Amino acid sequence: MTTHTNSDYAAFALRVASGSLFLAHGWLKISVFTVAGTVGFFESLGLPGLLAYFTIAAEIVGGIALILGISTRLVSLALIPVLLGATWVHSGNGWLFSAEGGGWEFPIFWAVVQGAIATHGSGAFALKVPALQRALGQFA
Repeated sequence: MTTHTNSDYAAFALRVASGSLFLAHGWLKISVFTVAGTVGFFESLGLPGLLAYFTIAAEIVGGIALILGISTRLVSLALIPVLLGATWVHSGNGWLFSAEGGGWEFPIFWAVVQGAIATHGSGAFALKVPALQRALGQFA
């Protein structure tokens, strides 16, 4: 029997909320903006279009992994560059995310949240994958 602390439940809530947001943002890039539209947007910023595919995959796969609690520390660390990229994209729009085009307050906050998740770990109700745990050690 596993006994969870309040901290474990808080980590679980933060992990699932953050994972849900990543999943929603990835799905938005597919269902609303379309993959081609997202690629075009990245290219309009001077970024390689291929980066759009990586970003969509990171948001969807990373979101699912966070929700399930799979390799939480590693996944949250891997998602920080995506959020720093979003911070860069929105930096010219000002601080508030309610600004036209969205400001940079939300992505930088979300990057800090990923750091907190990486520091604390999966918390309660994480899916344990023994082979992955052995391979990744403390990052699983």
